[in-house]
Amino acid sequence: MSDRLFVGLSGLATDIQTLEQLLRFRLNLYKLREERDIKPETFSALLSHILYEKRFGPYFVEPLVAGLKAEDNTPFISGMDLIGAPVFAKDFVVAGTCAANLYGLCESLWKPDLEPEELFEVLSQSLLASVDRDALSGWGAVVHIMYVFGLERVCGRTKGMRRRGQKE
Repeated sequence: MSDRLFVGLSGLATDIQTLEQLLRFRLNLYKLREERDIKPETFSALLSHILYEKRFGPYFVEPLVAGLKAEDNTPFISGMDLIGAPVFAKDFVVAGTCAANLYGLCESLWKPDLEPEELFEVLSQSLLASVDRDALSGWGAVVHIMYVFGLERVCGRTKGMRRRGQKE
């Protein structure tokens, strides 16, 4: 959504596209009205309200929101269910068809204050191991690592994930 704010949507493809367009529209309205970028907490609340409006005929999506707070660059993560009930976490949030597998792996591999290299390893190993155990999850994963100074995007298939420039 911006340089300091990401939303991940898993679920029904048409609902994902519809919700993504609606979120972009509401985000542009916010920027015009407030003349500033939206905070991750505010965006999470906006998304929760959008989903709750459709609670009787919900969008079949499970969104995750990740961002850096503007004041002190601390991470913000949250997840929601189909009707917008939020879950705020300090460690990790998961969603999708392999969420149960991801919970187990993330709980065993994640620990506080990981360095970027270690975080990449935990993310990629958790994602790839979970995707391998669930046929509906697809053939790979994309890991976005958000830094204060930029963003790193790493794509991978189930054979293994490699950073740019890393030899096989």
